[in-house]
Amino acid sequence: MYIHKSVLLEEAIKELNIKEDGIYVDATLGGGGHSKEILKRIPKGHLYCFDQDDYAIGRAKEVLDEVGNNYTIIKSNFVNLKEELQKLNVDKIDGILYDLGVSSFQFDIPERGFSYNYDAPLDMRMNQNQELDARYIVNNYSFNDLVNIFYRYGEDNFSKQIARKIEEYRKTKQIETTFELVDIIKSALPQKVLKTKGHPAKQIFQALRIAVNDELRVFEVSINDALDMLNTNGRAVVITFHSLEDRICKTVFKERSTVNIPKGVPIQNIGEAPYELITRHPIESGEEELKENNRAHSAKMRVLRKR
Repeated sequence: MYIHKSVLLEEAIKELNIKEDGIYVDATLGGGGHSKEILKRIPKGHLYCFDQDDYAIGRAKEVLDEVGNNYTIIKSNFVNLKEELQKLNVDKIDGILYDLGVSSFQFDIPERGFSYNYDAPLDMRMNQNQELDARYIVNNYSFNDLVNIFYRYGEDNFSKQIARKIEEYRKTKQIETTFELVDIIKSALPQKVLKTKGHPAKQIFQALRIAVNDELRVFEVSINDALDMLNTNGRAVVITFHSLEDRICKTVFKERSTVNIPKGVPIQNIGEAPYELITRHPIESGEEELKENNRAHSAKMRVLRKR
């Protein structure tokens, strides 16, 4: 049995400011930890949950059924959030939660190919029905495309060297497994880098996962649609786990909570922006959670309210 621990659980529930008859969305159902706590607080409301992973949906359903039946699981990428909710005649919501990244059990199930800690087929698909996987990218993408992925999504300073090693390796043999890729990455790095703290493949695996699942574009589209759907006093709570996600969230929230005044235009009755930024600085995990859950170390939470 694979265990999923929800990060910033208490903080997220508090910041959603849940009302018992509200309509809420968990855009990233995962193991159902956040959804369960939302469901407990809306006996007269309804919860809509998004996930595209069959295993996650099955696990989460068991968790939610313990609380109630006033929820709907939508098997779809959250980029389709607006379209899927409108199919169910839902045009406005009182709150939405994003817990981005990969669920604990996706990392911990070796055959999913997300982790550099297990030897498994290269995969990294959150949606097991899509065709594009990490194996296809490393074996078929050009040197320049690999460099762009590694540098843009992994911010790895050795992107060119690693891409070149991959290019050389695949001339004689297809790259099939996570450990094969780890060995190739290590062979491209100088000894001083290999001796530093942290796994040498972490950034490249992150970059491939983001590319396989188109994570950044999908999040930016989805969060903008979600903000458009918020009712008055509705809140969007976003938990991110790396700087690229956080940068998108920070930028979108700032744009929505700022009134732009063109230079040279006299200021008269400018009014307020339609959204209020609740978190000037991101909320992070406390000491107790950091001790219990290693994945909480990189978590940042931002909150926006519709005025």
